[in-house]
Amino acid sequence: MGYALSVFNTCIHDHNVFNYNVIIAGLIDHKLATQAFQYFLEMRLIEFIMPDHFTFPCVIKACLDVVEVKKIHGLLFKFGLELDLYVGSALVNCYLKFGFVEDAEEVFDGMSVRDVVLWNAMINGFSQIGQFDKVLEVFGRMKDQGVVPSRFTITGILPVVGMKEGIDNGRALHGFVLKMGYDSCVAVSNSLIDLYGKCKCVDDAIGIFETMHEKDIFSWNSVICVHEQRGDHYGTLKFFRRMVFAGMQPDLVTVTTTLPACAHLAALRIGSKIHGYIITTGLGKCKDGKGHDLHIDNAIMYMYAKCGSLGVARLVFDKMSYKDTASWNIMITGYGMQGLGNEVLNTLSSMCEAQMKPNDATFVGILSACSHGGLLTQGRMFLDQMHQIYGIVPTIEHYSCVIDMLGRAGQLEEAYKILTTMPVEDNPVIWRAFLAACRLHGNADLAEVAANMIFKLEPLHCGSYVLISNVYGAEGRYEDVSEIRHTMREHNVKKIPGCSWIELKNGVHVFVTGDRTHAEDYHIYAALHHLTSRLRDYKYIA
Repeated sequence: MGYALSVFNTCIHDHNVFNYNVIIAGLIDHKLATQAFQYFLEMRLIEFIMPDHFTFPCVIKACLDVVEVKKIHGLLFKFGLELDLYVGSALVNCYLKFGFVEDAEEVFDGMSVRDVVLWNAMINGFSQIGQFDKVLEVFGRMKDQGVVPSRFTITGILPVVGMKEGIDNGRALHGFVLKMGYDSCVAVSNSLIDLYGKCKCVDDAIGIFETMHEKDIFSWNSVICVHEQRGDHYGTLKFFRRMVFAGMQPDLVTVTTTLPACAHLAALRIGSKIHGYIITTGLGKCKDGKGHDLHIDNAIMYMYAKCGSLGVARLVFDKMSYKDTASWNIMITGYGMQGLGNEVLNTLSSMCEAQMKPNDATFVGILSACSHGGLLTQGRMFLDQMHQIYGIVPTIEHYSCVIDMLGRAGQLEEAYKILTTMPVEDNPVIWRAFLAACRLHGNADLAEVAANMIFKLEPLHCGSYVLISNVYGAEGRYEDVSEIRHTMREHNVKKIPGCSWIELKNGVHVFVTGDRTHAEDYHIYAALHHLTSRLRDYKYIA
């Protein structure tokens, strides 16, 4: 762009409207809006050069506020371009970008002819400002007037349909895409992946991805996000590895989506490599080049904390130039998961000294730490102080931590009292935590009370049946065990198989009970049988 400007400025006597249009458009493409607007003003001072219908759309894009847009809009009447479709589309898009809906609609309604580009400006403009009902309304009007949607219409409408109208309308649009041959467009296929992901139709999203002849960074990010939104962390990492092997360079969206998957699977090796990639490529730096992106730093710290590498998490935390409440919460939760109660309390003290106010998530971490660390006195104190000192009303998450804390310590009567008096609605998760504590300490009477409450709240959850069955089994009440199993069969409640995973050099390997899908399953079971026979030899297994 610099060379083009140099040539333009040295040929000042040969300037015409075409030269100015090329320079203004080039500056817009390079996101140099202020310079583009300056060249437009210079152009206006030259008597024999008149802006045309190519000049104004570019200049409108260069406007930094709505006052400039309105001035340009006024000029259009002077040059007789107020009804030009290209200019009108640019005006509609710009007015909507600044949130001036009435002005955009006035321009749109005032156009004597409306082509698909103008309709797209309305659809994409409303989509960008989050007015999704308006998007659907305009799309409906467009169809009623017999205007055939283009690829750009489809990429504008598909995300909205996924959020507002559901899978049936999404599939209908998919059919239209196939009929028109728009599926060959990468952007359209990416939007379809996003649509099916939002509608939780993961197989459809993957099917589209796998049939794409060309994939860009948005294609990979879309299919990775689909897996992470579904909670399929293993699938997230699998597609991330495929992306890297395909030679595609991860971007900011990729790493911020993949790091949480590493955290959930404790995939420290992959997470560390992503951290190294962020450092070497500078992805973690702010746009101005000063400091690091807070969101990225928090994601990295969360990954290390969840993987148990609290020392590295602390190094990242200490190097952060700015910390928000989430940053402090990550460290508090990390220490709490490792049972380091004193570290949690010290971090909370430092947080308050830094004049950072704790929020409800902070106290979930603190109370969880008190539970894992056996700090009953401190846990009771923090529950009382939440509302009195910090103005935070305890929620079901906070009471769950306290019930778990008391249950672990065997304080079942106190836990039951809190359960029956807490000012929040009964929740199956908190009663299940209490049931687990009853099983741990062999209190069958309270276990029955808890189980009956859970069956009312969540009759089809297998965990509750398994827990109460184990309580009865430990007491030798085998008839009750049989009755529980009979009830499970009657209600078609099936026990979810156990799942585990291990991270090795070539990635994360996931195993389900009785799994035979792993490529090395023959060798794995052979080793297990050999280990079992050796254990029998040494009388460890009957």
